[in-house]
Amino acid sequence: MTRPEDVLVQRLGEAVVEQVRFRDDLTLIVPREHMLRALEIAGSTGFRLLTDLTAVDRHPAQPRFDVIYMLTSVEQHARIRFMVHLAADQTMPSATSLWPGANWLEREVFDLFGIRFDGHPDLRRILMPDDWEGHPLRKDYPLVEEPVEFKGHTPKVPSEIIPKSKPKLL
Repeated sequence: MTRPEDVLVQRLGEAVVEQVRFRDDLTLIVPREHMLRALEIAGSTGFRLLTDLTAVDRHPAQPRFDVIYMLTSVEQHARIRFMVHLAADQTMPSATSLWPGANWLEREVFDLFGIRFDGHPDLRRILMPDDWEGHPLRKDYPLVEEPVEFKGHTPKVPSEIIPKSKPKLL
């Protein structure tokens, strides 16, 4: 019996740089210039639901980012993942022409990682305040504590909240 993702891989042909199968989930690594076409072909073979879109910062490795699209075929009970390796200075084509719901997902990736999507209808922050500097899920984002202001309440320090456990003797 032919699996739906096998049909997709056959139709994509040379656009697939690498295939990785882990626990029966298939990841197809595709160059950024073939990504939109690969997503279109996936949609025409039954993978019509964009389940998620995210990124991974691999800093200091190069290329720096992996942009990941997760697709589902409800009819065929199948999932597939597309991945694009992306240099820090590169942009991705927007998938909003294929899935209008990609709008918010691309905005989230832009907001948290700083990856830009060409052709996006409204690429602006979605989670962080508009005046926020930087992208908090980048590995080189500075780790600092933000002072928290409470009115009428002074929070306890963690050592006062977390109970200390006594070691058990054997």
